[in-house]
Amino acid sequence: MRRGNHERHKLEGLSWLRAGVLGANDGIVSISSLILGVAAAHSSHASIVLSGSAGMVAGALSMAVGEYVSVSSQADSEAAALAQERDELEVDPVGERRELTDIYVNRGLEVALARQVAEQLMAHDALAAHARDELGFSARSLARPLQAAVTSAGSFMAGAVIPLIAAATARQEYVIPFTVGTSLACLLFLGALSAAAGGANLVASALRVALWSALAMGVTAAVGALVGSVAG
Repeated sequence: MRRGNHERHKLEGLSWLRAGVLGANDGIVSISSLILGVAAAHSSHASIVLSGSAGMVAGALSMAVGEYVSVSSQADSEAAALAQERDELEVDPVGERRELTDIYVNRGLEVALARQVAEQLMAHDALAAHARDELGFSARSLARPLQAAVTSAGSFMAGAVIPLIAAATARQEYVIPFTVGTSLACLLFLGALSAAAGGANLVASALRVALWSALAMGVTAAVGALVGSVAG
């Protein structure tokens, strides 16, 4: 039984790790691409750093707001589903017990055992039993908008600060190669870390992240150079 608890905690940690890695990847790719686009347009070093800083703050806030709105909608849906289930339990507890029994039968339990399980779980906490086995969520999985927003913004900024520091510390003529090299090295590491957490192939995952990110950087740099030449 204790072993199962350890496995559950490990899986929960992996989900948070993947979310953090994805947010950091987004921050690195977004801000490095922005910096390369501005640098390719032959902007001053101060303008490059200012653009990267503004992009980091704007991106983090955008991520936070988007995540908050999205998860709030999910939380509203969950609350409405729980309220409906609570009403159904008050109006027709026998029918709800039968419904829970059918769920356990469909999962492979014999009818008598399924009925016994349903009765005991409903006697303990009927709403929790139906929320978990009928609706598919529990207290652990309920949406938390503020937590999701803070986590999303934090992981984005953690990634975004890497290319920003690289650009700020490099001499202007080396901003592009230094930003690209630093960003790709971090993306390779994060890709491998994410793959290791999920048990995937490290090399393939890391290269996939790096190659698509390099493409995004290259396209943005090309656009910046084109706009810079036209504006100039």
